Amino acid sequence: MDNREEVREFLTSRRAKITPERAGLPPGSRRRVPGLRRSEVAALADMSVEYYAKLERGNLAGVSPSVLESLARALRLDDAERAHLLNLAQTADGTDALTRPRRRRTKDQWKPHRSLQWTLDAITAGPAFVYNGRLDILAVNRLGRAFFSDVYATPGNQANLARFNFLDPVSRRFYPEWDQAADITVAILRTQAGRNPHDKDLHDLVGELSTRSDAFRTRWGAHNVRHHGTGTKRFHHQAVGALTLAYEGLEMAAEPGLSLTIYTAEPGSPSEEGLRLLASWAATPQASPAPHSGG
Repeated sequence: MDNREEVREFLTSRRAKITPERAGLPPGSRRRVPGLRRSEVAALADMSVEYYAKLERGNLAGVSPSVLESLARALRLDDAERAHLLNLAQTADGTDALTRPRRRRTKDQWKPHRSLQWTLDAITAGPAFVYNGRLDILAVNRLGRAFFSDVYATPGNQANLARFNFLDPVSRRFYPEWDQAADITVAILRTQAGRNPHDKDLHDLVGELSTRSDAFRTRWGAHNVRHHGTGTKRFHHQAVGALTLAYEGLEMAAEPGLSLTIYTAEPGSPSEEGLRLLASWAATPQASPAPHSGG
């Protein structure tokens, strides 16, 4: 697969993010670029300017792990960016299809096995859900379905968190820190694109969002990636108001490519009381949205 444009844009964007001061270099004068010059990256990576220029043109095929590591250090890549660079190199080598399992099932073809749904249903104190790299919600517990009632309410979203974030105006109420939520959403999709460049459903989703949302298109062009494992988020739910929730994300060993996330509130906090109220609201017949075909 020819991913030279993707490689070129990623490396260029990473170089532009590093100031000379951050790299331990003198600021210099007459800089025409916001970050480092190619020659400076080459020096930091201990390679010739010509060789680095070749890499930045998108030619990662055949590049050794040691060179990639040197490049990652020179560009000050974090763990997610480093993994993304390695994924891009594997794709350039044509080895990604051989070394990583490829999921051929679509969202509608995937069904949670009984024990997984039992596990989700056993989690009663917080929303819990399973999602894929495209941010499709595939399985959810009762509290999670109530928590994401806005997502399920619009059929066009297809229980997809990225569509909800960028195409549904309600998302700006649900996510009080909308810009941060939007940044995270795009970074997750960009990370997935590096892991599985053959995912047609992901390509279709990115194309749809790029066409319909300027906010998405701008963020997609930034080439930011991230590992989304733990943290805290703020929400505003239609039924219970403000919630500040911690989350933990777990990769599912039995289902490569899928993740389980659980939201919880600090014990004794107003948000914990809010989740209790949400659980009561979820138990009322009018609160439960129509079952989603993917979950």
